[in-house]
Parts: sequence; structure tokens; C-alpha cells
Amino acid sequence: MAAVSLRLGDLVWGKLGRYPPWPGKIVNPPKDLKKPRGKKCFFVKFFGTEDHAWIKVEQLKPYHAHKEEMIKINKGKRFQQAVDAVEEFLRRAKGKDQTSSHNSADDKNRRNSSEERSRPNSGDEKRKLSLSEGKVKKNMGEGKKRVSSGSSERGSKSPLKRAQEQSPRKRGRPPKDEKDLTIPESSTIKGMMAGPMAAFKWQPTVNEPVKDADPHFHHFLLSQTEKPAVCYQAITKKLKICEEETGSTSIQAADSTAVNGSITPTDKKIGFLGLGLMGSGIVSNLLKMGHTVTVWNRTAEKCDLFIQEGARLGRTPAEVVSTCDITFACVSDPKAAKDLVLGPSGVLQGIRPGKCYVDMSTVDADTVTELAQVIVSRGGRFLEAPVSGNQQLSNDGMLVILAAGDRGLYEDCSSCFQAMGKTSFFLGEVGNAAKMMLIVNMVQGSFMATIAEGLTLAQVTGQSQQTFLDILNQGQLASIFLDQKCQNILQGNFKPDFYLKYIQKDLRLAIALGDAVNHPTPMAAAANEVYKRAKALDQSDNDMSAVYRAYIH
Repeated sequence: MAAVSLRLGDLVWGKLGRYPPWPGKIVNPPKDLKKPRGKKCFFVKFFGTEDHAWIKVEQLKPYHAHKEEMIKINKGKRFQQAVDAVEEFLRRAKGKDQTSSHNSADDKNRRNSSEERSRPNSGDEKRKLSLSEGKVKKNMGEGKKRVSSGSSERGSKSPLKRAQEQSPRKRGRPPKDEKDLTIPESSTIKGMMAGPMAAFKWQPTVNEPVKDADPHFHHFLLSQTEKPAVCYQAITKKLKICEEETGSTSIQAADSTAVNGSITPTDKKIGFLGLGLMGSGIVSNLLKMGHTVTVWNRTAEKCDLFIQEGARLGRTPAEVVSTCDITFACVSDPKAAKDLVLGPSGVLQGIRPGKCYVDMSTVDADTVTELAQVIVSRGGRFLEAPVSGNQQLSNDGMLVILAAGDRGLYEDCSSCFQAMGKTSFFLGEVGNAAKMMLIVNMVQGSFMATIAEGLTLAQVTGQSQQTFLDILNQGQLASIFLDQKCQNILQGNFKPDFYLKYIQKDLRLAIALGDAVNHPTPMAAAANEVYKRAKALDQSDNDMSAVYRAYIH
């Protein structure tokens, strides 16, 4: 293997998490963004996006040496736009170099001509040289003093102080002018300079197993389009298989990116029905990971963005199912799920022996069982796979997938589940995933109502709501969910991340599930009443955190 040296300003192919290799440029990070601990890495700005990220050296390849191979394996429209941006950057840089070279030649000729006209005598030259050497030595001495002083200061700091300095800070803006950047030490990565793509596996080597990877190292993604706040997303995911006492298998698997550094998309044609808050993020990640996707939505305009990203358009659910191998669906409620399958030009009309249907909607067990029966009766294969998460987690490909039904189909969906989620569980026979999903959302909805109740009680008793949140964030209840929802309430921002009307629907279905087995659900019932009041106050299409308004009206 030949060693390839990379340094500031180099064009590279960078591999970030589950995303395909992307063209970028090595730049210096914002001043207030510390380098992650662990293996050597560079800060890369990706072309065609507003994304920057720390990338480990083994996930970087020189741009020119691997351009042809990368173009062959990536065909997406956004990828091509990124490559075009690199080529435009190179053309501009070449033009500047030619101009600079021409100007330098002119300057050199003028200097030579001037020197010929007036040359200083040798005594003057010696005096100037002596003065110049003195200044250089003085400056070098001052530089050494400053470095020594800095080292002393670092050595005198306590471990606590150093730890505080290494903690994440608010995200800085990427540097606007690279001319003033300090060039970092060059680093070396090992990689073949030529040969087939098989020689370049984006994965740890045999001598570097995943289990020994530095737990403190993560990829960090900074997006300029988001609000300025700490947004460090750990891409590392674990593989865990556990056997339950009941004999059913729960598989927590989904992401091979931490293990293999990439996802190999299935060669099966994928269909997707329903482009709501969750479906949109799922389809986006399927496309990013290289899947061939045909989309349909009741409101056709929502398909336009995905068509631009490389998806195909299906005119009806039946057409999508008939032209695809595996069709996913994600709709709002039991009625919508049934209409999609049993209605005019519905899924059932496209089902033939071997066709696969995966329902990701959160519905009751009776509904999903009925859908499974009609699909299988036509020779199709069925899997239920509701997802736990919200719009942001869907966009980030960090959903939790609960699956049940056809085990073989579950495994056929492996690359799709890897693209859309961080974890997937197989829960056995049809209906189990629906029940589990309703129980999870019952707990989440009840918790949200309790948070809103606590915030309003704090307010009416003269306590600071912000202090209440700070106390919760320092205790055992601390979580991203708690912090985000409370911040939404304090800022009066109820833009939907999970519709209030849908969490109320899930609470209603969970209560019915309890009734069916004669199990009391008094907490869920109480929370359900609060959400019903919020709906009466026209909060249905706001985020679930808008349940807060049920307490202040």
C-alpha cells in the first residue's frame, strides 16, 4: 500500500456515517469546535451542501485518484451536482493560478530591470542583511517565549478545567476566508493509488475490530441551515441480538455503518406510499443510500421534491405495488391504512404472488391483522413495521423500527431499515408490533402531558419554568425529548414534529387495547382527556407539546 499525504486545502472523498462517499475539501474547523478525541481526523467541507464534519483519516480518499470509481457507484442527482461544484472550483482555481503566474512574471521582469538601473553598494547590503538577521532572531526568541508560556499555562490547568474546555460548545460558523487559516500538520492515510473499488473498503481493518474502537470518537455534523446550537450526532451504532424467555427473537440490528462504513442497498425495487412527516424523511434516506424508489402520495405535489432527487412517480398505489418488489406504506390512522389497501386502485389490486407489503403506520392490532390476511390471501407477503420517533429522527435516519410478521421479508428489508433507522426489533407474529408501538406511544403521550402539567403548575405557583426545566435536565428524567419539548413550550414554538392529533389517536387505541384484555389504563385515560381538550382548542395540527395550552385556557 502506498501512503497518501493529506493536508489543508486538499480535495477528498469523505465517508460520513451511512452516507455514500462525498466530494469535499479539507479546511480548518471553527475556532470554538474542538477536535474529537481518538483517531486522527480532518475537518471537511462537503461540496453541494452546507455540511461540515470531522472525518477519520481512514474514511478519506484523494479526490482525483478515485474520481472515476466514485462516479461509477454513485448516480444520484445531488451527487452529480456536488461533483459539478468540485469541477467548477477547480476551473476557478486554475484561472486564478494562471493569472497569478502571469502577474508574477511581470513583477519579476520589473524587479530585474530596476535592479540593473540601481544596485546598492556592498557595504549597504551587509548592513541591511545584519539588521534583517537581528530582527529574525529577535522574533524567533519572542515566539519561543510565547510557546513556552502557553505550554506552562496548559500544564498548570487542573484536570477539571481541561475537561470543561473539551466539552462541546455552541457551534461556530465555518471560516469564510481560508487564506487566513493556519495549515495543520499533514497526516498520512494508507490506501491503494489505483485498482478496483473493492480495494477500498470503508471499514475497520482486521487489526482494528469495532469492539476496540475509541468510544469517545464520533462523527460530528454541522449544518448551517439549522439554528445555532450544539448539534453533535453520534453515528456509531451497535449490534445486539437477544433471546427473550418466551422464545420470540428480538433483534436490535440495523445499522452496519459503524461496522462496515457503508450500506449496500438491496437490488429490489422499493415502493413508498405516504409522504407525511415521517414518510418524507424515510424516503429521503432510502434515496441517499442508493435505493431505487417509486413514490406515491395522495397529494401528488409532495412527490415533486423526491422526483428531483431521483425517485420515480407512481400514479396509484396499485401501480406502485405491481411495479415494485417491496412496497412500504406510512399513513395516519387505521381508516387511512385500510383505504390505502382496500380502496379503488389500492394496494390489494397490485398484489400478486411474491409481492411484498410493509405497513409502517401506527394502528391497532386488529387492523394490521386484517390487512395481513387480505395481502397473504392474494399470495403476497406481509410485514408490519411501525416506527418510534419524530420528524427530526426520521430526517436523521435514527428511527426505531418495530417489526412483526414475515421473518424472511424482515430480513429482505435489512438495507432499507438500516437507511431509515438506528435500530430494528423483530417481535414475532403480526399484531405484536402494533401492540408494542401503542404501549410505547401511550407512555410518551402521558409523559408529555405530565411535563405540561408541571410547567403550568410551576408558573401559577410563582416558580420559574426555566429553573424547573434546568432541574429536570440535571436529574434522572433528563433526555433530549424532555429538553426539546420544554424548550418548544417556553418559546411558544409548536411547529409539528409529532402531530398532537396522532398522539391522541395512539392514546385512544392504547386504552382500547387495555380494555380488550381487561387491564386498567387510568394514567393514559387522564392524559387522553387533556389531549382531547387541546384538540378542542384547535391544537390538532400542532406539535404534541401544544397540550400545554390545554392547561392555560
